[in-house]
Amino acid sequence: MNVERHSDARAFLNRAENWLIANEAQNNLIFAIANQLLRGDHSYEDPIYLATIEANARVSGCVWRTPPFKLGLTQLPIESIPLLVRDVATVYDSIPAVIGPEPEAIEFAKCWSRQVGVKWVTGMRQRIYRLECVSSPSLLAPGSLRKAEMSDLPLLSEWGAGFARDAHLPNHEPVAFSERSIRGGSLYIWEDQEPRSMASASGATPNGIRVGYVYTPPTFRSHGYATAIASSLSQLLLDAGHRFCFLYTDLANPVSNKIYERIGYVAIGDAIDVSFL
Repeated sequence: MNVERHSDARAFLNRAENWLIANEAQNNLIFAIANQLLRGDHSYEDPIYLATIEANARVSGCVWRTPPFKLGLTQLPIESIPLLVRDVATVYDSIPAVIGPEPEAIEFAKCWSRQVGVKWVTGMRQRIYRLECVSSPSLLAPGSLRKAEMSDLPLLSEWGAGFARDAHLPNHEPVAFSERSIRGGSLYIWEDQEPRSMASASGATPNGIRVGYVYTPPTFRSHGYATAIASSLSQLLLDAGHRFCFLYTDLANPVSNKIYERIGYVAIGDAIDVSFL
């Protein structure tokens, strides 16, 4: 068993893509990051870390980091983690956090804390969902779906700051994100006389795409707007040719989990954040 580092996103995908596709929706995050690296559309710092865990000359897991952000893990053999920790430590003196399936992320945290002498604490637990067919509620909230426009930027930047607070994203830049998403045609609004809710479509994989950034300001909650925009946007993306949609939810928010399950999303895995102190 060994850790194989790759020089760039193309080399990484040449080695790992077939393995990642076997659980495509669950591995959506690394697919999105690799595609972003291929496009050169990012502001990540060096050194970027892209690696595969190799067991008997076959891929059995993937690991990545795009500084200044956390280290990411797919499912991988638990017994490979001490070897992985030693390799990561040759690249980074410190990392802020790790995200991945709970057994792998917790074991990595234990080994990393011993390696570099830091403490760790668990953070947000998320559930990954996949949808292939929308089960639309019989009565959607009034209104309609539309793409966001540049005239919406001030409002959606404000909403983006609210989303970041709710989702505990301290490094999120809502103005830049909203502007980039509007220009890219990936940010949507549910409008009922005026904007009521927003959502985005991003992180495309070979066969799927991620629905995210779903946010309804407190004033407009409990009226079904989140359900309306999530179901309508998911159907739009399926109609556009994607085989499935996927998304992440905060396990501590039972309301959002019920919304997505009600419109046809099926849980396929969990992930956990572990921060280093």
